[in-house]
Amino acid sequence: MLQLRPGCECCDTDLPPSSDRARICSFECTFCADCAEQVLGGRCPNCGGELVARPRRPEGKLEKFPASTQRVHRPAGCGKAA
Repeated sequence: MLQLRPGCECCDTDLPPSSDRARICSFECTFCADCAEQVLGGRCPNCGGELVARPRRPEGKLEKFPASTQRVHRPAGCGKAA
């Protein structure tokens, strides 16, 4: 199950579970659309994988399957893709 991390690893912008601005790679590294497209060129700086739109969990499922509250913020690694 996806963690649905709460923020962008580059700029720390909030990305709630309902956000259509979240982008993830296959390892669930999470970025906002602006950083993913404008800073990273659509590639994860951690693994080099493609960044795609993160699926949104239906509101009714969030109570039983909540989103992660653990923030990952790595601004130093956001300058270039791996």
